[in-house]
Amino acid sequence: MSSLSVIEAKLEAESKSFQQLQKELTQVIENRQRLEAQQQENELVNTEFEHLDDDSNIYKLIGPVLVKQDKAEAATNVKNRLNLISSEIKRVETQLNELTKKTETKKQEIAQLQMQYQQLVAAAKK
Repeated sequence: MSSLSVIEAKLEAESKSFQQLQKELTQVIENRQRLEAQQQENELVNTEFEHLDDDSNIYKLIGPVLVKQDKAEAATNVKNRLNLISSEIKRVETQLNELTKKTETKKQEIAQLQMQYQQLVAAAKK
């Protein structure tokens, strides 16, 4: 019966670890979605800049104040922000892939432990 309790303890520990991985995975997915929304917003702004004349007035909201900004400076800021967001999305994608692999591995470990547990329970009943 002691091997049964050992497997139960391992199964419980692995289940907690799996739940933690799922929480991390959810957070990473939320981060990616937030980054993609920021990327779309900045791409929209970048597209709008292309339709503006060089002498158009551009304002940037800083706190409660609108501050006039040079078109070239504003366009450069948006492009830099897009580059930063793209690199951050790549980093998050890598993190997401790693967590997905860890989650799948953990699922397999739990399934194996469950099979061992069921086999021990069946053997104990005989």
